[in-house]
Amino acid sequence: MAKFVKISALSQPSCAARYSGDMEGMVQIMQRHLQANIAQVLADSPDLIVLPEVCDRFPSMPLEVRKEYYRYRGNRIRDMYCEIAREHKCYIAYSACRLIEGETNHPFRNSTQLIGRDGEIVGIYDKNHLVPAEYDEGEISYGTEPTVLETDFGRVGFAICFDLNYAELMNAYAALHPDLIIFSSMYHGGLTQENWAYTCRSFFVGAICSDQSRILNPVGEQLYTTTNYQNYITGKVNLDYAVVHIDRNRAKYLAAKRKYGDKLIIHDPGHVGVVVLFYEGEDTTARDIVREFEILPLDDYFNLCREHKRKNQ
Repeated sequence: MAKFVKISALSQPSCAARYSGDMEGMVQIMQRHLQANIAQVLADSPDLIVLPEVCDRFPSMPLEVRKEYYRYRGNRIRDMYCEIAREHKCYIAYSACRLIEGETNHPFRNSTQLIGRDGEIVGIYDKNHLVPAEYDEGEISYGTEPTVLETDFGRVGFAICFDLNYAELMNAYAALHPDLIIFSSMYHGGLTQENWAYTCRSFFVGAICSDQSRILNPVGEQLYTTTNYQNYITGKVNLDYAVVHIDRNRAKYLAAKRKYGDKLIIHDPGHVGVVVLFYEGEDTTARDIVREFEILPLDDYFNLCREHKRKNQ
């Protein structure tokens, strides 16, 4: 069945306020800054809002003062977003430096916390691949594994900034088959974004601080993007899909098209030999259609080709 999901992403800049020495005042300044930015997308009634990496960090703070600020603000910013999520019945991916109470050696994590529609924490992803200075100077500890969380619209995986450079993490996610990758970052990543979407066969939403935020489809094509005039986007995507190869499948998915008509969308991005099947009806799903017509999913097709090589070389 069609699974339409409305996704918002913010490219909000870091708060430019200068450190005043008043921690309480700084927290309140940050709250106003973040509230003003998220207000830009709330009128769209999104199902999911994705924030940039360390969205509540003050660049003007010296590092040691910044650590003090993180301890002082605790979960107040997160709790503010929990209230917004509860009021607007949406998920929010809140990316920030997180303090682990009771830890004295590297007590911080660079994390994305997924807040549910009820304002509760669905789960947490800790950045796996830190820039060394985050560990050496920032007292931030490494995350150790990919994280895929279940939501009411699908399976969601996470990456943060420097993570995007590491094929081992991308391939670990590919094996977990998320429907969507959430990427919160201070850097864009360029073509590596498209590679992650295609390799994971998943939608990809990137929220990039002061840079281009985008939503990509499962073959890496850009669907929505922020611009130099507008630092936020909201777009609707259908998470009822299947990525299949053209070889051995064309006659089968065309037969499915004849049966299901305009409810079955066959999207051909060109050049890569694959199509994406989207189903927009309520009576079945894209994966059920794949099984019904014995269409080979893309990874199954590649595995068949590997096995053929093994037997015949």
